[in-house]
This record gives sequence, structure tokens and C-alpha cells, in this order.
Amino acid sequence: MASVPSLLSLSLCLLVLSHACSAQLEQVTSQHGWTRVRGEQRRGEGYSLDECQFSRLSAREPDRRVTSEAGVTDVWDENDDQFRCAGAAALRHTIEERGLLLPAYTNAPKLVYVDQGQGYHGAAIPGCAETFQSQEESQQQQQDPRQGFRDQHQKIRKVREGDIIALPAGVADWFYNDAQTPLVLVQIMDTSNPANQLDNNFRKFFLAGNPQQQIQGQRGQFSGQGFQRGESQSRRGGSGSQEQRSGNIFQGFDEQFLAEAFNVDTDLARRMKNENDNRGVIVRVEDRLQFLTPEFSEEERSEYQRGRPANGVEETFCSARLKQNINDPSRADVYNPRAGRITSVNSHNLPILRSLRLSAQKGHLYQNAIMAPHWNMNAHSICYFTRGSGRVQIVDENGRSVFDGEVREGQILTAPHNFAVVKRAGGEGLEWVAFKTNDQAKISQLAGRVSSMRAFPEEVIANSFQVSREEARRLKFNRDEVTLFSPGSRSQYRA
Repeated sequence: MASVPSLLSLSLCLLVLSHACSAQLEQVTSQHGWTRVRGEQRRGEGYSLDECQFSRLSAREPDRRVTSEAGVTDVWDENDDQFRCAGAAALRHTIEERGLLLPAYTNAPKLVYVDQGQGYHGAAIPGCAETFQSQEESQQQQQDPRQGFRDQHQKIRKVREGDIIALPAGVADWFYNDAQTPLVLVQIMDTSNPANQLDNNFRKFFLAGNPQQQIQGQRGQFSGQGFQRGESQSRRGGSGSQEQRSGNIFQGFDEQFLAEAFNVDTDLARRMKNENDNRGVIVRVEDRLQFLTPEFSEEERSEYQRGRPANGVEETFCSARLKQNINDPSRADVYNPRAGRITSVNSHNLPILRSLRLSAQKGHLYQNAIMAPHWNMNAHSICYFTRGSGRVQIVDENGRSVFDGEVREGQILTAPHNFAVVKRAGGEGLEWVAFKTNDQAKISQLAGRVSSMRAFPEEVIANSFQVSREEARRLKFNRDEVTLFSPGSRSQYRA
């Protein structure tokens, strides 16, 4: 048995070694601008804090457009400060009738908002069974086990306008538009999420097709004038054959390996690479897509339309709910008949968001109404404006306005963590969906019935602003609404 002095010497050596390793790790992370808290990546990873001061924000429209056979993809500039420092990337797919967004997975969790239209969504969750089978196919297999199924696959979900769809990193998914109107999908990828073990660049790994290079994240590769507005054509017969392609993941494998892995001939393995496919990432299905979907009963259809509540039993890993509709007025968390409504989806009503550490909020302000001045306590808020127009102001910790301007449909604006924000709708109202980088995002209001001002004693307010007790009382009690304020509703105390 080892002696006590030997054990003490060994312990001392291990202690010194661990300190040395820690110091070396800190040095490496410092050199690369990385910072970690409790083992997790911090937002803005890869950039020094001085580079993320948000001194000037802008409401951004997409910076580049990629055209495919059956739709277009709009991509926002990842190098813009509000995306780079919030650790997020944004894109928008517009899928035409009979358009199929090819299967792909990303290196970061994402939230997808169905801005317009309806269609189908499929996600291949690893390790889960193909539970969708037709009755006649099951009977055939019982009668003759040698006969295989014509098809069987994992669950397919019907999606519609207002749905928020949550997807973990690395889960391959696809969308299909079965309607005559376009299906518009707005996606936010949380590239600073701990689930992303790569750098802060957004990466989309396609399982099929021959995708354009412009679809991929380009953080750090181009800056400022490096991005050019306009379309990148990829329709058949267009200029798609000349543009740079990134390829699907099978293109990098040897054909023999693919043939052996799938137990097929090399010709079919070669065709999996889609090397001469110029259709882009949204392809048109020649005939309507055929797959297995259960028929709704009248009761089930009614439940679907109003949003089926979770009972907690079906929330297993393979059958977890991936979507929640936030357009339904009956689900509003805050409602003012003179000002508008707000609906939130978070880890309480969509449990999968707990592991993604993301949430979303849909806001609808009526004509000239105001959302209370507030700050986001524990998240960045990346707002995509879906309808109408309005004015937004954002203020930093030094009391400086970093944004004061008009916003309109199709733009994105980020309200950084703890920055003060106020929104006011224009004559047509204002609607937005806010993607938040916390599964239980919270705000603290500056005015109104549940505001910080209401929590302060009158004496504190009076001495802080050098005003009289009567004026302090007006600041504290003159606005009695919560979160959403109706226009022109000042009380008898007028300035």
C-alpha cells in the first residue's frame, strides 16, 4: 500500500497539472476570442466584446436571394452586428405549389415560423421507428412476410400559417407545399447554442440535390460590400450551371462505399450525388407528393384547428410535439381590445424548447397602439415583421439611441439583451414574430400596471427624477394598462 507522503506528492502533482491545463485552456480561448461560462458557449463567441457594442442597429432586409426551380431563398447577412453578436442566422424560404424543400440538417437548433400558406413537414428523428404504415400493407406483410412495405416513414405534420416549428441541431427535415398559394417559412438558427460544437458559422447539410453555395453561412468570409443584392439563378436552362455549388453530403463519398452501405448498384449510388442537378434547394414535384397521412375525424379536425392541448403522456422523445400555433387569438397571453395581443410559445407550452433553449412571441398591435417600453431580461429578441409598419426605438446602457426608425413587413431587427425597447404601430397596425434566445424569455416593463415604476415608492421616483410627489404619482399610476397601450389614452393628467 502506498505511503502517506507518496499520496500527498501524487495529489500535489495532479493539482499543479490541473492548474497548468486550466491556464493553457484559458490562454487558447483568449487567443481565439472565446469565452465560456459554466462550460457553455457565450453569445458572440469568436469575437471580442469590443466588437459587439451594438452602437448602431438597422432594420435589415435580406441581402442575397437564391432562386431554385420551385421557389426562392432569401438570406440575411450574418456579418451584420445584430446577427453576429446575437449568435444567430436568418433565412426565408418561399415555396411554390408542389415545391419540395430538400431534406437537410443544420449545425444549430432552429425555429421556423410559417408566415404564409400551408403544407407538410417531416423530420427524421434519429433512433425512432417509422410508425406511419397503411392498413393494407400491414395485412400483406402478415399474409406473406416476404412482401415488403411499399413505404413506411416517420410522422409527417401538417403545418399552417402561424405555426412555430422547433428543430434540434442535426435533425434532418423537409417541407412540401400542397396548396396553390406560396408557403413562406422564416427560419432563425441559434449558432451560439451549446448544441453547436463548430464555429459560429451557419452550416446546412443537404441530403439531396446540388445546393448553391450562397445558401451556406458566410460569416467572416465576406463583409460589407462583399455581399451583392440580387438573384442567383438556378432554374433549368438558366445560369445555374455556372454558379458555385456546395453539393450534398453524398458527393464527398466514394461510389463503391455508398453502393455497399445502401446495398445498391454503383449507378444508383452515383445518382445520389446529384452532381448535374441544377434545380436548387426547392424542387418541383412532377406529380403531387404521395405519402402516408392519417385522415382526420371531425373531432380531430376541430382539435387541430383550435390547437390540441398536450396531456403529458405523448411527450416521449420520438413523439414529442415540434410545433405550436401562435396566430390563434384565443391563445393570447396578453389582450387589450383597444391595443392588440401577444402570444408566447416557450418551454412551458412546447416542452422541446427546453432543450433548444429558444422561445418565440407573436405580437399584434392595432392602429397607433404602443407596446410598453421594456427590456429583455434574459435573451436577445430577433424580430421579423410580418405585417404593417411602425416605429421602433432601442436604447443602450449609456442612454444612447442605437435605433430610431421605421420598420415594415419583411425586415428583421434585433433588440439586444437588456437594451430598452418601445414599439408603436402605424396606421395599418404592426405584427411581428420575435425569436428569443432563452426558452423562458422574460421582459421587464418600464410603464404600465406591472412595470418597474409601479414597484418603486413615490419618494424614490420623486427624488430620482427631481420631481414633486404629485408628478411622481402621475408617472407611477397614469398608465393602468398592461404591456399593450391603446393610442391617445392619456388620463386627465396631461403635460
